[in-house]
Amino acid sequence: MGFGFTTSAAFCSDLVNVSGCGPYRSTTTYRTPNFYKHRNNMSLPRRTKIIATIGPATDSEEQLEKLILAGMNVARINMSHASHEGAKEIVDRIRDISKRVDRNVGILMDTQGPAIRTGDLSTEIDLTPGDVIALTVRGETSEEFHSVDVNYEHLCDDINVDDVVIVDNGNIKLKVLDKQQNHLRCEVLTEGVLGSRRHINLPGVRVNLPALTEKDIKDIELGIEIGVDIFAMSFVREAQDVMRLRAILDYRNAPQKIVAKLEDQQGVKNLDEIIEVADAIMVARGDLGIEVAIEDLPPIQRHIVKSCIIKGCPVIVATHMLESMIDNPMPTRAEVTDVANAVFEQADAIMLSGETSVGKYPAESVETMSKIARRIERSGGANYAELGERKSVASKLVYAASSMAKEVDADAIVIFTRDGRMAKNAAWTRSLHTKIFAFTNKELTQKQIALLWGTEPFVIDFSEDSNETVKEASRFLMKHDLVKRGSKVVFITDVRIRGKMVDTIQLEEL
Repeated sequence: MGFGFTTSAAFCSDLVNVSGCGPYRSTTTYRTPNFYKHRNNMSLPRRTKIIATIGPATDSEEQLEKLILAGMNVARINMSHASHEGAKEIVDRIRDISKRVDRNVGILMDTQGPAIRTGDLSTEIDLTPGDVIALTVRGETSEEFHSVDVNYEHLCDDINVDDVVIVDNGNIKLKVLDKQQNHLRCEVLTEGVLGSRRHINLPGVRVNLPALTEKDIKDIELGIEIGVDIFAMSFVREAQDVMRLRAILDYRNAPQKIVAKLEDQQGVKNLDEIIEVADAIMVARGDLGIEVAIEDLPPIQRHIVKSCIIKGCPVIVATHMLESMIDNPMPTRAEVTDVANAVFEQADAIMLSGETSVGKYPAESVETMSKIARRIERSGGANYAELGERKSVASKLVYAASSMAKEVDADAIVIFTRDGRMAKNAAWTRSLHTKIFAFTNKELTQKQIALLWGTEPFVIDFSEDSNETVKEASRFLMKHDLVKRGSKVVFITDVRIRGKMVDTIQLEEL
């Protein structure tokens, strides 16, 4: 068996004490073989996970398969654009293809969130600096030469004179000159063309918008019905926003994880409290880059990523990572550096949006991102995990196992998990020196782990005898050439000693 050491009690309920867990068979059923079949011949897999947004350019079976084989770990369905029928079809298609090509692919449904937009215009409005335009609410009309209605009825209540209004993702900037109950007069600061239903940002303004709109709730109910793995919640401003979504999931006994998207100054300000209640954080740089001064965005990104890693919360960096690849087969040098920075900071995942949803080179975008990540990971990382605030016994146990694996030059760390908590702790170590394999008895957990840094999940049946489960995991690893006979592997599991389940770290030579 090798040797190991134990803790004094079964603190980690997520370990592989599977007594009474339901039906099991003496012969394990392997559900995800050949994970490395399509990998490049590198000794270590890519640690940083890739999220790709599905859209008109990639919703066909052929294009989805290309994305999966190119290295997509998680598929994102953006409910700002997807229909319910379209979302159902995409989920079914991804499930079928991922099984056929033996790849583990998670599915993330991204809610639209509360959006402030201009109303419909009969013709576009050409704006030049110095022009005056009226923004009206509650159906009021204006005598100004330029005027547009806004769908947010509390606009005039929340905003002040001299505040700046950003329209159409930063293309148009307006300054508030004066306001009335249902009417704002604004000076145009930048030249632009205003069309219908353009997005509005109010930097620094606390808006009175609901955390979840009626559309969001309907979309979430759809996501539960069709079995997506993760929900991304847009415009999270405080912990209570996440708890509203959590309450919906709990009420429906739904097992999905929640990613909180930080998109404004208030969300960044409340980062610590949001980390405590979310399953992961997304640095959503699209709206965030408009809501804050553009030169502040890099340090804010670094602050969010560092804070998440220190606290053991998975973190995603998103938006405009390879934006030029929407139209071009190669990214700019600045984009390559941007992706490299996120990888060096050791974010769990990096995300593609327009590049894969509407771009001309979707699979090439994933391949390019994967190549950059592999190269930068060979150079080390920021190592924020070394500052980790590990308070639970489970997190300390996994960190000790990672340190042990490094000291003895082990080939792999193996953990067993039902709901993904131990996998989350394993990813938290940011182990660049040792492969991390997570075994679970639930396909949902396997797909949710697809988001976690450096952790490759597989599904096996757990036995009542934890030693037998360890043996089955060992056979799996050797059968699929993930480790070789004679390899040193560190297992984190629990065993029965004198009638008690005791958490252990075991070093085995296979």
